[in-house]
Amino acid sequence: MCSLKQMKLSSTATEDWREEAIRRGSLKQVDLTTGSNGWAAPPGDHFSVRGANYPTKKSKSPAGEYLLDPAGVDWIRSNGRLDHLLARRDNRVMSAIRCGSESDQSTPFVIAVNLQIPGREHHSVVFYFSSKEGDSIESNQLLSDFINGSDEYRDGRFKIVNKIVKGPRILKAAVGRYSACLLGKAVRCSYHRGADYLEVDVDIGSSAVASTILKLALGCVKAVTVDLGFLVEGKTEEELPEKLFGAVRICQMEMSSAMFVGAAAPAAAISNKVFPVDSDEC
Repeated sequence: MCSLKQMKLSSTATEDWREEAIRRGSLKQVDLTTGSNGWAAPPGDHFSVRGANYPTKKSKSPAGEYLLDPAGVDWIRSNGRLDHLLARRDNRVMSAIRCGSESDQSTPFVIAVNLQIPGREHHSVVFYFSSKEGDSIESNQLLSDFINGSDEYRDGRFKIVNKIVKGPRILKAAVGRYSACLLGKAVRCSYHRGADYLEVDVDIGSSAVASTILKLALGCVKAVTVDLGFLVEGKTEEELPEKLFGAVRICQMEMSSAMFVGAAAPAAAISNKVFPVDSDEC
């Protein structure tokens, strides 16, 4: 049951839960051009994706508006790999939605992309995106197919596009070769489908190439700003032009700023000591 403070939140506009989730993320939202140690939402047109006539002319076009809205970013670390975070009762995004939906019949759909970084301590940077107010995930057939499809289908369609906005030349050269990549083919991805969410856990350590690029990036992470866009790859004319379902700019992140969380938390857990969520507010 939600507290009085939670009930007050759930009685406000639908979008309030998203603002609260963003505010309480372990990585803070910052200014797009001047911010550091945080994240921002870059314009979709910063990315080039497959255009309507890609099958015949191989042309690309600006991505335009995202299909989903950003709902925050978490930068967390643990003594073990962090899997299926959205199933945890202490996950702040799902907690905010649960409390917000008590007085709202419509429940937003969430897609989380959990980039898992191996090491002596395990790190995860988790990007949350949610359906726009009044929209259904069925409104985009390709995204709906990805959400409801098989893991094999997802592996063949889950794509990342990226661009180093600021960083050493050697890193720009290394990343440039993989500026658009089918993540499901390059690294091991695990998919967790809930009633109102899909989480994609991306095991960066499962690929030697990805691990090498990551090691290079982590060596200068405080000097790096990178745009990351996520989408479902379009292949046929009916599936084009491609649309990003979400994108994030990571601005000169500090490794030491990652929040520690417990590696294992059963779905029924309600403790607020293992994940960045407050017990008295959504």
